[in-house]
Parts: sequence; structure tokens; C-alpha cells
Amino acid sequence: MGHRLSRIYTRTGDDGSTGLAGGARVPKHDLRIEAFGTVDETSSAIALVLAEPGLPVPIRSLLLDVQNDLFEVGAELSMPEYAGVGAGSVTALETALDSLNDELPPLKEFVLPGGDRAAAACHLARTICRRAERRAFELAAREPVGAELLRYLNRLSDLLFVVARSLARRDGASETLWQKRSRAPGTGAPGA
Repeated sequence: MGHRLSRIYTRTGDDGSTGLAGGARVPKHDLRIEAFGTVDETSSAIALVLAEPGLPVPIRSLLLDVQNDLFEVGAELSMPEYAGVGAGSVTALETALDSLNDELPPLKEFVLPGGDRAAAACHLARTICRRAERRAFELAAREPVGAELLRYLNRLSDLLFVVARSLARRDGASETLWQKRSRAPGTGAPGA
């Protein structure tokens, strides 16, 4: 197999355009570029979780699989004729999600992003994934996008939430729950 990138800079994007995998050039602000760029951002945020020492092996393995899937998602967004993720990928996420969620107590209140650094990084990855999903659905309103790709991003954000909860609760730690602050409508901020 030859080298995929023999030179990192190409100068071809200096005019504000970038190339899709099929060779077409589009503006760097094109919605398709924004969608797969945000998928790449999700994978990079997952890398922060993976960089944390002491990550449980099953979670490490799961997140590495997700990063590989996200490369497929990005490829599919870059080449609409390419089928990157299918129903099996979505089912695998659902299976992992159910397995992890079964070990957690039921939610009685909203969870604030936090916990240790791994859990906090996972919450960040979750919010970036939600943005990737929004961009992909926005693109799907204009151009064909695979239904399984859209389902995959939706399930992935759910999975990242459950992984973050699991990481926040490991070793006897607990999650930080939202504390509703009661105030009468129209009275402004608490203590004002």
C-alpha cells in the first residue's frame, strides 16, 4: 500500500475551497464540510477521553471502535455514494448503550456535565456529537444523507452520555445532579 499523504500542505485550499473525496471542489464553509468536520471534532474529543489513564478496558475498546466508525461516517459525508455505517453499526451502539445503562441507577434529575476528567471529556464529546447530528440533519434537508448515518449519530450521543455517567460513578464517585432554582416568573435571577 502506498503513502496516502506524501505532503501535508497542498496549497489547493488557499482560495477558500476544499476537495471532497470524489474530487469535487466546494467552499470550505459548505454544509457538507461542516458536517464531516464536526464528526472529526467528535472523534478528536473522544481522543481526550482515551488519553486519560486508568480508563476501563471495555470502554477504551468501545471508544476506539467508535472512532473507527466515525471515520466511516466522515467518509460517507464526503462521498455520498459510499455507505460507511449501516444498521449493524447502529445495533452495536444500542447493545453497548443498553449494557452500560443497565449498570447505572435510573435518572431522577438532569445530570450536569462533570465528574473526573475522563467523564467531563466524554460529556464534551457528547455535545460535539449532538452538533454533528444537527449539521448532518441540516444537510439531509438539502441533499441525500444515509438514514443509518443519521441514526448512528443520534445513538452515539446517547452512548457518550451513558459512558460519561459510568465514568463519573466509577470507584464510588457520584454524579452532580441539576439543582432546580425556584423563582417566580418574571422576577429575574435568583437573589436579584
